Amino acid sequence: MLKSVGVLLYGRVALFEFGVVNEVFGLDRTDDGVPAFDFRVASPTPGAPLSVDHGVSVVAPHSLDECRDVDLVAVPGGSTSGDYPEEVLETLRAVVDNGGRVLTVCSGAFAAGAAGLLDGRRCTTHWRYGDKLARMFPEARVDTDVLFVDDGPITTSAGTAAGIDASLHLVRESWGPRVANTIARRMVVPPHRDGGQRQFVDAPVPTCADRGFGELLDWMIVHLDEDVSVDDLAMRMHMSGRTFARRFVDEVGMSPRRWLTEQRVLHSKNLLESTDLGVEEVARRSGFASATLLRHHFTSAVGVAPLVYRRRFAGASGSE
Repeated sequence: MLKSVGVLLYGRVALFEFGVVNEVFGLDRTDDGVPAFDFRVASPTPGAPLSVDHGVSVVAPHSLDECRDVDLVAVPGGSTSGDYPEEVLETLRAVVDNGGRVLTVCSGAFAAGAAGLLDGRRCTTHWRYGDKLARMFPEARVDTDVLFVDDGPITTSAGTAAGIDASLHLVRESWGPRVANTIARRMVVPPHRDGGQRQFVDAPVPTCADRGFGELLDWMIVHLDEDVSVDDLAMRMHMSGRTFARRFVDEVGMSPRRWLTEQRVLHSKNLLESTDLGVEEVARRSGFASATLLRHHFTSAVGVAPLVYRRRFAGASGSE
């Protein structure tokens, strides 16, 4: 049962990520039937100010030793350098060894990785840091498509607000949906969000060393709404279809058809955010033959349906 929660602060404090954990576990909501958590904010230098930004600082009253026996220890986002106080890493390991859990928010996953807690485990972090986390900790299985991951005693969450999702998940797992829903209602957030980080990620146009392929990508972006075949593209490059497909993968890193689909989904995201066009018209302008095809590719790539995405990011009503 999750009763005691510690938060480890060190270096420059990521205030929002710390606030997320404090909001879920640190506020007294016993008047709503939420259990009172034993909440401890600790640092290697208890009582000393820790910098935030703009001259703001926070003080952690507890020592790291006071967090070694908690049921859950949380690490807010921070540095991605891999250089962390050894006593912080030892505390994380001690909590796990004592049967507790570790929660990381955003780039806090790097501290868990440095402690060796991600080896052989599936994990996540903010989508901007996924590649770096995978390079620094090659034994970890990094998945940046999701909002949070549970793997054994380690729960890792994606960027910033995904810490709310992960924290509420841990409450729900321990105390049931009523308690988690009560906290979510007080915070005015959904008790569970669908989709994942994919809905927040833009797919930039890659740069190409080959000028001809770079010009072709520019042309493809302008003509996304047209029915363009791989053979058509190969003819523009004066290549056979097979040679073109191979060269395209070498230059861009994926097949022409997949690249076109990704760019069409990205264009449809922009239209859903910036216009009130119906889904049929968004599909047509994005190069999909039908709204059904758009929904299929959009949901597969983004994790939510087009109109759900529109409500979330634009607030436009639109119509099917």
